[in-house]
Amino acid sequence: MTPDDIRDLFQRQRQASRAQPDAPLSLRRERLLRLGKLLDEHAPVLAAAVQADFGMRSQRLTEVADFFVLRAQLAHTLRHLARWSRRQRVFTPLFLQPARGFIERQPLGVVGVISPWNYPVQLALAPAMSALAAGNRVLLKPSELTPHTSAQLAALVSQFFAPEEFAVVQGDAATAALIASLPFDHLVFTGSTAVGRKVAQAAAANLTPTTLELGGKSPCIIDADCDLQDAALKIAHGKLLNAGQTCIAPDYVLLPRGSEAAFADAFRAAVARLFPYFEGNPDYASIISTRHLARLRTMLQQAQTLGAQVQVLQPVPGRPPPPPQGIGDGVGRQMAPVLVFGATAQMQLMQEEIFGPVLPVLSYERLQDAVAHINAHPRPLALYWFGRSDSVRDDVLRSTVSGGVSVNDTLMHIAHDNLPFGGVGDSGWGAYHGERGYLRFCHQKSVLVQSRFGMGHLLYPPYGARFDRVMGLLRRLM
Repeated sequence: MTPDDIRDLFQRQRQASRAQPDAPLSLRRERLLRLGKLLDEHAPVLAAAVQADFGMRSQRLTEVADFFVLRAQLAHTLRHLARWSRRQRVFTPLFLQPARGFIERQPLGVVGVISPWNYPVQLALAPAMSALAAGNRVLLKPSELTPHTSAQLAALVSQFFAPEEFAVVQGDAATAALIASLPFDHLVFTGSTAVGRKVAQAAAANLTPTTLELGGKSPCIIDADCDLQDAALKIAHGKLLNAGQTCIAPDYVLLPRGSEAAFADAFRAAVARLFPYFEGNPDYASIISTRHLARLRTMLQQAQTLGAQVQVLQPVPGRPPPPPQGIGDGVGRQMAPVLVFGATAQMQLMQEEIFGPVLPVLSYERLQDAVAHINAHPRPLALYWFGRSDSVRDDVLRSTVSGGVSVNDTLMHIAHDNLPFGGVGDSGWGAYHGERGYLRFCHQKSVLVQSRFGMGHLLYPPYGARFDRVMGLLRRLM
């Protein structure tokens, strides 16, 4: 599409939304069912496209990380959509009675979605699903780093939806910048903090409200009394799912000083259990590109130069990996997991979101030191705490601010449909999922219906003795 084509498509959606400001519940449900049919009938095609983009990413990984999440969200949305759509009655203060008030939940209009490459189906369709449920039109721009998936999304969406309902625009960063500059009624962006700032600036020119999901350096705190083997397994899963290319992946670990060796042993055993081999393992995703792989290697080289201890984990001995069997060309980008001890603030891997299978491990003397370290840095998208004490857990929850938290696990809070998902501060703003996602894409219009017996005229000028008596009575009633 040319820039003019994109602008014309946006205008078609905008005009359609203004011609039909509301969307009946039946139409919203029907659109969601079409989206579900798209997934049910074409999941293998989409999974193959994701595999082609990554070079190595099994269909089963895409099933659990993309399709399962979307199917759960769809089922939850369809189950609750009628309740979410209802007019919300509110209590009317005595001095306004017998008037009555309610809140009308209306579609915003046209919602733009700029989605990332790491979960290219889930993070494209999840916000689109919430926006469609709320009765909006959607214009989606998926990532240019996953061109096969983006092309399939464009083809399938055009097969199941009219362009003025839901459309996909393909293109590079310049196309994304154009999309961000359009006067949407709401714009969703998932990606880096640096790009998120640019998106917010472009949207601000049109007073377009935004939802920004920006990631960050999500910490894991290990308390002294935790089950270290259980914690290591869950941290390894959270870190190595999609080879660490996850916005809420554990970015670094904080653990009591003196337990470094025990954690390294437990983590190594956990990795061996999850991924007995790396090269050619279809369940262990490739790094998305040679450029991203080079960035990770540069991080590690700098850390070693500055004195960090780098431990590259090796496959299970005596178990040679099976041949790749032609499932992808990303074998050379399957990066072995790495533990880094002795990382310092001067190192790049402690300044940027890592987004790969590299895990720095930091030691603390007191739990308060770990909390202080977290609070001295930008607020993360996720925080993970492992321990047995409810009181210590609650102290950590009160003492830190993050987008979301999983206790004694990693990642799983994102799968809870009744928990809003989003960032805070540098990790983003706004939240979606479940009813919060529905409301994110609604205008909650306040309506007061006056009764013919209303007494508001008692407060009209000219003011005098009667006004003073009425105001005195109202003060006593408050």
